[in-house]
Amino acid sequence: MRSSAHLHYTSLGSGSQGNATLVTLGATALLIDNGFSVKELKRRLARVGYTPEDLTAVLVTHEHGDHIAGVGALVRRYRLPLYLTAGTRISGRLGGEVPDWRLIQPEHSFAIQDIEVWPITVPHDAREPVQFILGDGAHRLGVLTDLGCITPHIVRHYRRCQALILEANHDPVLLANGPYPPSLKKRVAGEYGHLSNQQAADFLAQMDQAQLKDVIASHLSEKNNDQQLARTTLAQSLSTTPDWIALADQEEGFAWRALGG
Repeated sequence: MRSSAHLHYTSLGSGSQGNATLVTLGATALLIDNGFSVKELKRRLARVGYTPEDLTAVLVTHEHGDHIAGVGALVRRYRLPLYLTAGTRISGRLGGEVPDWRLIQPEHSFAIQDIEVWPITVPHDAREPVQFILGDGAHRLGVLTDLGCITPHIVRHYRRCQALILEANHDPVLLANGPYPPSLKKRVAGEYGHLSNQQAADFLAQMDQAQLKDVIASHLSEKNNDQQLARTTLAQSLSTTPDWIALADQEEGFAWRALGG
């Protein structure tokens, strides 16, 4: 599928084994994160009708391997501009220098061709993590994963998004009774870890729900969450049915969706 004059978005995979999100508007195609090998990314891009040569730029949220592992090789091979914070750049996770890196300053918006990008600071255990809001002048898509808590700063920036790719990583009871060692459980549940279903639901309750048209639960833990439980918890905060909440999974991500179409 090729993007029209509307903002389109798809996930190529979402979870601890690798993440990548593709956002397009006209001929502009932005890849957010790449936790996959170049070969695997090419396979996943082909599934949604794209190739690496079609990409305009790559943006990185933070340096954890499931988000950055394949970024260095990708931007070197295809000579792609790479947007990242200074903290992410100095993390040493790019496997060497890249041909064209561009500094992100959190809370300072910038344009990449037809898409406006707002990088938003989030609480996560990385050097200088950000998440992104992307817009076409009329609509805003919020990408919000890999954060341990919701802050007033985040609510202020995201509350008027029309679409939201939102982390619902774990259920606290399943996490507490799950297979992770105590130190990892503490990290996941901490203020710099990952959002629980209920934290995500509490955030949705603070959104401008009159504008919110699309919610995709993402970055679900395969060991500490349940898809139906996540959907039900998020749906309750929006007074809707669980099937209205879409899901992003590890293998398939989610199919193309659009704002303004």
